[in-house]
Amino acid sequence: MTQNTGTEQGLTVVVTGASGRTGSRVAEAARAAGMTVRAASRTRGFDWRDRSTWAQVLRGADAAYLVYPSDVGAPDAADAVGCLAREAVGLGVRRLVLLSARGEEQARPTEEALRTSGAQWTVVRAAWFAQNFSEGPLVAELREHGELVFPGGAVREPFIDVRDIADVVVAAIGAGDRYAGQVLEVSGARLLTFGEAVAEIAAATGRELSYRAVPAREYGERLAGFGVPPEELDFVVDLFESLLDGRNAHLSDGVREVLGREPRDFGQFVREAATAGVWKP
Repeated sequence: MTQNTGTEQGLTVVVTGASGRTGSRVAEAARAAGMTVRAASRTRGFDWRDRSTWAQVLRGADAAYLVYPSDVGAPDAADAVGCLAREAVGLGVRRLVLLSARGEEQARPTEEALRTSGAQWTVVRAAWFAQNFSEGPLVAELREHGELVFPGGAVREPFIDVRDIADVVVAAIGAGDRYAGQVLEVSGARLLTFGEAVAEIAAATGRELSYRAVPAREYGERLAGFGVPPEELDFVVDLFESLLDGRNAHLSDGVREVLGREPRDFGQFVREAATAGVWKP
């Protein structure tokens, strides 16, 4: 394993989900910080569900960013993260940062599996991503139909820009043991309902966009129609029923604590995405 003193620019960092919403930004931020990024994805031979693929990407690295592909609270997440973390420690990769979710009780077994792995661990619990409105299934509804159907009710959420998550992750990796054994909760700068978020997108794009709240069970039926496997539906519905009950309607100061600055505002994200034409039909 590479030995580093002083600044941590020479670290080799494994980034799981390197082509995904957070992983791509973590990889970008790590490179900008002078770290060597080792992307871990199926296209590069890494598979969370195939343990024989783990050692080749972990061996010789200094740190790893862990994001479980379906959800950190999925039924199989704790076992997979725990096994990978123990293998990483056995190969000399001691510094591990796990992406988790604020308020998600289903994620706690996965966090505990990391804690007991022997790793120098940090958990980053994030609020709902701002980029969920611009990447993934939700953006298609806004772009093509002008309506977002979602079980968010009138709950307020401090939507966080995933670039802030990435900056916190890279700072935690590069800070030696400063954030070892800590849970960092990160959120955006202000609280918005899903309807208010859609209204800001509408104002930035000049389009008539609307938000329609539905019960979680009804949303599950829509997901079934979109092809979500039945074995995943119950978990997803239970997750939305719990996470969107108001428990996360508060700000967290993790971005300021780690980075010494305020989180990016949701309006900044909206303006940039609108300029890029994300929501054009």
